[in-house]
Amino acid sequence: MSLDRYHHVARPPAEGAPLVFSFHGTGGDEHQFTRLIDQILPGAGIVAPRGDVSEHGANRFFRRKAEGVYDMDDLATRAAAMAGFIRAHREANPGVPAYALGYSNGANILAAVLFDAPDLIDRAVLMHPLIPWEPQPKPGLATVEMLVTAGRRDPICPLPQTDALVRYLKDQGGPVELHLHDGGHEIARSELDAIAGFLRR
Repeated sequence: MSLDRYHHVARPPAEGAPLVFSFHGTGGDEHQFTRLIDQILPGAGIVAPRGDVSEHGANRFFRRKAEGVYDMDDLATRAAAMAGFIRAHREANPGVPAYALGYSNGANILAAVLFDAPDLIDRAVLMHPLIPWEPQPKPGLATVEMLVTAGRRDPICPLPQTDALVRYLKDQGGPVELHLHDGGHEIARSELDAIAGFLRR
């Protein structure tokens, strides 16, 4: 486990504030959500890694073979590495609540980490995730508060797969919320409001 496994932004939390892990979408970087986190949770610590896979110059967290077709071996390897990175930062901030948010590819790596190591995160936001495989049951997910957000007309993350993910998460016994907007893969204002309410409470 290494604090410096990824190129990243890191800032310690103020007293009483959470530590928020942030995972960008394809083509984003470690700065994509830092301002949003500052607006939602002033004083929060931030750990935002940059994906270490390049797809035609676009940063990603794992390889894929085509749109919606993942390299599952690569995903497993990189999810394990990300879990070690998160664990190292949690251990460097003992006793601090850990939140996480990820968008698109960032939501997918965050979900993959949670499927294997749900103890790492207390509250998670999955924005427009696409999980095109059936995860194994994981009772430990019952301890994680979850918000899933998506667009009803998202061509990249179809609504039936979003619904399937939410059903899976609910079946693990934890509190799960779903926020949908009427658009596509873009992040909508109503979505940001739902995320703010979820993370602040």
